[in-house]
Amino acid sequence: MTALAHSNYLITPDEYLSGEEDSDQKHEFLNGVVHAMAGGTAVHSRIAVNVTSWLHQRLRGNRCQPFNSDMRLRIWRGEDRRFYYPDVMVVCDPQMDATWQEKPAIVVEVLSEATRRTDLGEKRDAYLALPSLQQYVAIDSEHAEVLVWTRQPGGKWSDLVSLRDPTGLLSLPEIACEVPLAEIYEGTGLWSPVA
Repeated sequence: MTALAHSNYLITPDEYLSGEEDSDQKHEFLNGVVHAMAGGTAVHSRIAVNVTSWLHQRLRGNRCQPFNSDMRLRIWRGEDRRFYYPDVMVVCDPQMDATWQEKPAIVVEVLSEATRRTDLGEKRDAYLALPSLQQYVAIDSEHAEVLVWTRQPGGKWSDLVSLRDPTGLLSLPEIACEVPLAEIYEGTGLWSPVA
């Protein structure tokens, strides 16, 4: 796959999936173009683990299940064909025998200097176009801030909500959960523990 990631020609989704099976590195696919994923920092990883662990504990036995960045998200809209590896996603009625999911209720990306532009641009636009998606959450790994877009009744998206209060909660109404922001950032040094 690494050779394909540096080639000058487009590949098919089947070629991409076949290459990913044999690859030591993850790649994302955007309409025939393959991009190698950058490695993350310890803080980036800690935030993703905190969120995934918190969701796993709360959603045990629930029809909605969290997935970490090992699970691909397939986006198929007309000729627009993409595969991404979100940091965290929650899927209700997941396809457990698949190598990708298609209908996430919640997608979480952890922002870093290397991913911020893509996560808040191209990926955000692709995610918000998914009919199943109810919330897109972008968690900053350099500053204590959580950005949230929520689908409103009727399908419109809310204005961006920025959460910066360490005593605050990230509300996830689709799965009836509220995640304490202090727990999202636990162990990162970006917020002091709340007494």
